[in-house]
This record gives sequence, structure tokens and C-alpha cells, in this order.
Amino acid sequence: MPSRNKQPLPALPDKVVLLTGVAGFIPSHTAEALLRRGHHVIGIDNFADFYPRATKERNLAEVEATANSDEVKKAGGRLTFRELDITNRAALEALVAETRPDAIIHLAAMAGVRPSIERPSLYVRVNLEGTANLLQAAITPPADGEAATVKKFIFASSSSVYGNASRVPFSELDPVNQPISPYAATKRAGELLCHSFSHLYNLPITCLRFFTVYGPRQRPDLAIHKFAKLMRDGKPIPVFGDGSTSRDYTYIADIVSGILAALDRAAGFNIYNLGGSDPVTLSQLIEGLETATGKKAIVDRKSAQPGDVERTFADLTLSKRDLGYQPTTPIATGLARFIEWFNQQP
Repeated sequence: MPSRNKQPLPALPDKVVLLTGVAGFIPSHTAEALLRRGHHVIGIDNFADFYPRATKERNLAEVEATANSDEVKKAGGRLTFRELDITNRAALEALVAETRPDAIIHLAAMAGVRPSIERPSLYVRVNLEGTANLLQAAITPPADGEAATVKKFIFASSSSVYGNASRVPFSELDPVNQPISPYAATKRAGELLCHSFSHLYNLPITCLRFFTVYGPRQRPDLAIHKFAKLMRDGKPIPVFGDGSTSRDYTYIADIVSGILAALDRAAGFNIYNLGGSDPVTLSQLIEGLETATGKKAIVDRKSAQPGDVERTFADLTLSKRDLGYQPTTPIATGLARFIEWFNQQP
């Protein structure tokens, strides 16, 4: 997007945040929340072809509209966008040296369990090399000899690091040494990279393990969005297994509140779960979508797929204690809000 990339940088205020993946689902909502709090968001995205660029362009347009709102202007928030790939270390270091962010919120990644099985090398390059590049940029002093300005680093991890753990709910204190997909392995490795940088450079880093996030702008490949589209079109929805697998679905607003709390309270190295802590089976999810859409689902039963975990369930003891995190959106409310958004999409 050349026109956006040529935007001149304004005089930078305090509270400058570099946000990766800004045109994506979770990052776009995070960007809007940061803007409303008066942050200067330096948003980057490479528009990877994991799903259509037009979808991300719509997300980014909404973020830009928020940035131009009277509410945000009054709060002092502003947005600067750069189309940039996190695997480009030189470009990242140049951007960090130019914008001098106070914090980095790293949400960009190649996502998805099943695609990672097909393209493991790509997931390693983006999720590990990209994370290492950002960490290196965070601690590298600019060429002018001044000290590095990044004081906090937030890393988006995933509940997939728990694998098929039999003990529930999943606690941050549980061993996570048996990931069952390349995606999960890259997220766990990313946490370990963060730990090493925090230890070596005394950089406060918080890793957040997200549990199945949903809501407006959800990626089109994820179950709720995918099922809603198929149900709208009167087509069968693929159900892998007998419907008894369960997920700790977490509404986007609850996730964003956890990200902001982590930004405010980051100190040392920590890992926290961000989930709804109220698992829903696949069969229950379909029933909820039927209620929200007013349509009956046509179920196409298929065999369980490799890499899929049987359940996720977040123990929120630590995130409640340290971050004050408290999810407030029940699944029925969240699905209704998602469908309201979904029905307005082209």
C-alpha cells in the first residue's frame, strides 16, 4: 500500500506502541482500543495470503476510521501504518529506530493448526524468525547512540501449547513439552525465545496464551465464521469427530482487555492464560449458532483430524491475580454479536 507507506511520521508522543499484524482479527481490535486510550499506534502488516487481502483491507479501513474519529483525536491517539514483513529484520530495525516505540505488542503470526502441518517451514520462519527479529530490534540501540526505548514486549502465544493435556483446566504451571502440531511448537518456542531475551537484556516480556478467540472480524477459516457462512448458504458444515471435542471460546473484547492489562502491568517475564474459562463442545457451539442465526445446521460428519486437541480450558488464577483479568461475555451473547456483524458483511 504505497500511499500509506509514504505517510510522514508526526512528532511522536509518549505511549508509542508498535503493533504487528494490525490488519488482522485480534490486532485490529487491539489497535482501536489503544487509539481510544490515546496511544500512537505504529501498525505493521504484510497482508499474507492466508486469507484474502480484501478482508484485511476492510479491517484496516475500520482501524483508520477509528483513528480519525473525534473520540480518538480528543484522546490524542494516532495511527501510522507500514506494510512490512516481520521476517525482514533490517526493515524492522529501521522502523524501530525511526519510531522509538515504548512497547511492542507482537500479535502477527502464521496461524492455524492444520495449515502448519502442510507448511511447517513457513510457520517456523514467520513465527520464530519473525519473533526473534522483533526481540532483537527491541533491544538494539539506534544508530544515534541513544538507548533502546522499548520498555515492554507483549507476545501472543496460544492455548495449543498445552497439547492434549489430560489435566484441566490448563494452568501456566503445567508442563508444555508435547505440542502436537508445528503451529503449537512454534508458539512454545516463541515463549522460550522471549524468556531468553528477558533474561539476557532485562526486558519485561509477557506471553499471553489465547484460547479460541471469536467475534467480529474473526478469520474466515475459523469454525464460527466458517460455519455461519455455510449455514447462511444452506450448505453442510464439516464436523470432525463426534462433536464432543470442546473449546474455551473467548470473545474478542475480553481478549483485548487482557492485552491492555498486560501492557499496563508488564514486569519481568510472565506467561498468562487469556480465556473464557467456560468450555463449549462442538455440538453445543452448533446449537448456539442455530439459535443466533435462526437456521438449522446441516452436519457433515468426518473423521477427527491430526493435530486437533480434544479440549481447551483456561485456568485463570494467575491472570486474574496479576492482571485483574475477568472475561465477561458468555458464548450466547458473543455469538449474537458475531452474527450481527456477519450479516452486515459483503
